Amino acid sequence: MDKNEMQESLLKIVKLYLPEDVSIEDVQLKSNFIQDLNINSAHLVDIVLDVEDEFGVVLENEDMDGMQTVEDALSIITKKLEDA
Repeated sequence: MDKNEMQESLLKIVKLYLPEDVSIEDVQLKSNFIQDLNINSAHLVDIVLDVEDEFGVVLENEDMDGMQTVEDALSIITKKLEDA
């Protein structure tokens, strides 16, 4: 899976949890899940679980703490896949 495919898969997951007032077109690599996209912490946990299922990785607490932006998430997923 290349970086574009990873990004598309991640955006499909994020789209499920965006509030009504935020469009998928608003999502950028530097978008902060909570501050910019208004995703609440419960939905952030759902995103983490969906990422684990989609990419076949296990995210530890420190990974979740570091997953503040879309770009952070992609970096963590990439690292997990490389280490697998």
